[in-house]
Amino acid sequence: MPKSLSMLNTIKGSLLEGFYPRGWDLRRIDRCCAMGFKKLTSPGRHWDRDFKPVAVSSVAEMDERMGDAIADEIVQTRRDGRKLAIILPVGPMGMYKTVVKRLKAAGAKCDHVHTFNMDEWSDAKGATMPGDQPGGFEQAMGAALFNPLGRLSVPAAQRNFATKKNLPTYGEKISALRSGGAKLVTVYGIGRACHIAFWEPQLAAEYSPTEWREQTHRLGVALHPLTIEQNSLHSFNSRFTLIPCFANSIGPGLFLQSDFCIGGADGAYPDRGAMWQGMSLCVTLQYGPSEWVPSSFMPTMAGRLFFMRQLAGPLKPEAH
Repeated sequence: MPKSLSMLNTIKGSLLEGFYPRGWDLRRIDRCCAMGFKKLTSPGRHWDRDFKPVAVSSVAEMDERMGDAIADEIVQTRRDGRKLAIILPVGPMGMYKTVVKRLKAAGAKCDHVHTFNMDEWSDAKGATMPGDQPGGFEQAMGAALFNPLGRLSVPAAQRNFATKKNLPTYGEKISALRSGGAKLVTVYGIGRACHIAFWEPQLAAEYSPTEWREQTHRLGVALHPLTIEQNSLHSFNSRFTLIPCFANSIGPGLFLQSDFCIGGADGAYPDRGAMWQGMSLCVTLQYGPSEWVPSSFMPTMAGRLFFMRQLAGPLKPEAH
């Protein structure tokens, strides 16, 4: 496509004008998408020395690698006599099968683990669905992780979900655990609009950079349309009418405190030559820290980011 006809030059007056968060530098995003694997995965100046992106060849491999990384944290902290505070997502989900398999094989109990689900669907005021309702994150975590672990599982009193009442207590609970020597680990996926949890990019407009970094949570975040469309594709079989327009979410005041992070990007469909997460991954790795791009802070912390190899591009137009 001629550059003169790209979005960068034709967005003015279109329906997309004002759709993307106003703090997004579209040309900067475009440069990240054109980098290609070698440049994209080369350490940026803003990367923590113990941050590493790890390419995988399949979703099955990513599920195994992420699950092993989570299980390693649980087993090692138990060996060290240390508590583990771990922030967990509902997606990617395949990793939890590996976690269960590993912990059962080792007979490793999780009574030292305190889990904090990073988000939950809500209404505009933060009210959430019943915990046993299909589609809700509490129900999903029970089915994928807590129930299969049986007697080894995290004690019910140490499982935290992002309800209107409980989410505001996360900061105090995690602070108390860390004061007692606990390790804080965040497990995450990257949103279509580069969110972490449901901390959406447009929230940057409401805070100074310092204030933004201090926010531990938010009730009733208004979800960006890209987030709703992303979830309609991979969680609701395209049925967007079932997706709430709001969610409760942890904020950067929690995930930026992490001692270690385990991330995943699996949004590729190899059999179709298609993907939804390529731009999100490229921007996460090389855009540089910006409050308008929450996931851009993840390379600034120690951790591993597992991703499907084709997501690293260079991202080029193709007809299907």
